Amino acid sequence: MSDLLLPLQFPFMQNAFWIVLLIAPAAAMLSTFLVLKGWSLMGDATSHAVLPGVVLAYLAGVPLIIGAFLAGLLCAVATGFINDHSRIKQDTVMGVVFSGMFGFGIVLYTQIQTDLHLDHILFGNMLGVGGDDLWVAGLISGAVALILGLKWRDFLAHSFDPVQARMIGLKVAWLHYGLLAILSATIVAMLSSVGIILSIAYLIAPGAIAFLLTRRFISMMVLAILVAIISGVSGVYLSFWIDAAPAPTIVLILTGLFLIALFRRMAGTRRMA
Repeated sequence: MSDLLLPLQFPFMQNAFWIVLLIAPAAAMLSTFLVLKGWSLMGDATSHAVLPGVVLAYLAGVPLIIGAFLAGLLCAVATGFINDHSRIKQDTVMGVVFSGMFGFGIVLYTQIQTDLHLDHILFGNMLGVGGDDLWVAGLISGAVALILGLKWRDFLAHSFDPVQARMIGLKVAWLHYGLLAILSATIVAMLSSVGIILSIAYLIAPGAIAFLLTRRFISMMVLAILVAIISGVSGVYLSFWIDAAPAPTIVLILTGLFLIALFRRMAGTRRMA
């Protein structure tokens, strides 16, 4: 029994478990809206776009999370503006914008002399998070979860039918850009732990898995939170024993759960047919 609890005896593993428990509920709640609205690529675009903001914030001597948040928000707003004022489809616009900003971030990073570890920004450093990282992640995730919990009906209406949401008196523009701001903030909360590239898995997979297993939104949100917490805790725990990085291990578990949910849904569809 003592061997099973061995990972909990190390402070760096304790922090890894805590950071997962802090970011999982907010990321899972947001993922349900991203999946329903079809914004999976938007999450990918925003997560990549924060890189130049991180580098510029380092050069300016301001907290990296501020630069990451502003860059992510700029990418999201720019994508919406170009989509509204051109004939190009949204997925094409997002592909151009996020690849351009990610490339800009790489170029900036290679031109400066810094002790900033790009690998930690890209892939996370869950075993290296400290007390400050836990506070930042906890405050941001708590605020995101609170907003989504209080306004879930409005965001749900906007996700399904923005036109109908406008007709019933909802401020669609505020909901649209508010969701983009929440997306950027959630990515910032995951920056020090999961990293830029792998954050997209935590923003999409829990909602996608829950979407395959239930048709009711509240059940979908609760199930997504459970999936995010279970996969996060089990991924950190398993990574200790197989000597792997926690973030990729969590992503592999999420992928496995998605495949199980998909096959279960396909099997159920065949039986009904």
